[in-house]
Amino acid sequence: MARSFRATRQPGLTAVTVATLVALLAALTVQAPTSAAPAASSGHPTVSVFATGLDNPRGLAFGPDGNLYVAEGGRGGSNSTVGQCQQVPAPVGPYTGGPTARISKISPSGRRTTLVDGLPSDQTSPAVGGTVSGVADVTFIGHRLYALLAGAGCSHGNPGTVNAVLRIHRDGSWRVVANLSRFLMTHPVANPEADDFEPDGTWYDMVAVHGSLYVVEPNHGELDRINPRTHRVSRVVDVSASQGHAVPTAVDFHHGHFQIGNLGTFPIVPGTQKVWTLTRQGELREVIGGLTTVVGLASHHGSLYVLETSVAPGFETPGTGRILRVSASGQRTTVVDGLTFPTALTFGPDGALYVSNFGYLTPPGGGQVLRIDLH
Repeated sequence: MARSFRATRQPGLTAVTVATLVALLAALTVQAPTSAAPAASSGHPTVSVFATGLDNPRGLAFGPDGNLYVAEGGRGGSNSTVGQCQQVPAPVGPYTGGPTARISKISPSGRRTTLVDGLPSDQTSPAVGGTVSGVADVTFIGHRLYALLAGAGCSHGNPGTVNAVLRIHRDGSWRVVANLSRFLMTHPVANPEADDFEPDGTWYDMVAVHGSLYVVEPNHGELDRINPRTHRVSRVVDVSASQGHAVPTAVDFHHGHFQIGNLGTFPIVPGTQKVWTLTRQGELREVIGGLTTVVGLASHHGSLYVLETSVAPGFETPGTGRILRVSASGQRTTVVDGLTFPTALTFGPDGALYVSNFGYLTPPGGGQVLRIDLH
């Protein structure tokens, strides 16, 4: 989960103390969910639990085989690299890590099997709840599966590894397609945030467009392109250059344009985040404002579906995540609310919307995927 505990730059807001963070985040940790699903809010969609038993589920992608592939953050680890390399500043760092992240395959009946395990996973310091990251997203180009790593690197407690895009083979083996840790270190953005800096990045979302992969990195603030054939990484837009430390987390491609949504910084101020479109001139133009903690975008039948992980003021609050539908005319409808720490969404081949729920601050195995039938 991309996180930024630096206070937003609004009049009257200051950074919270570590003690306050400890108390708030300890209170937020939720028990493993039951089979009950959140209630639909508009248009009478049907919400059901599609899959359970997941470890911090993140990005979702349906494969050409009809199965759903789930990126999982894993369970973190206890390995520390303090004294070995640059660390993430306190209170978020230093991180600890371990090989506990994985990619799961969910059959059409909801049965989970492990495709890949033993991938790098990290967790923030206990002072901010030990939030876990590992595999951030998955996507397909044709029949080829790619995964985005966010929990790797020495600064995340996993020496000898790098955050990267991986090519995942059918037998569960993998290889590095692009070294994203190295790209960050050799291509700094215009306005990095010194007191909220991740040397290896906190990569979050990935889309495939015309044979290339596009990945968004929230902490540095950038959208980058990976050519999976040449392994070349290049920057599409430096979000920090025009927006400062906005924490961009979600990317979607629709009608020839990228759309980028942002999480923003903490404490949460409802209604202060947005969605931009990237113009052909490389400029970010706001197209939707008044949003909160955006972590997912998906275009479908002319509307944009926006996933907000928590809309309560302050810090993430269980049961306050929701999905909005924004029509081409700008009309907003709440599709589903009452979600707890959702992290990603995608449309399935059946036309239903699938959402990772209980995606962080949840006990091991407590994550789930919801199916939302919109008809």
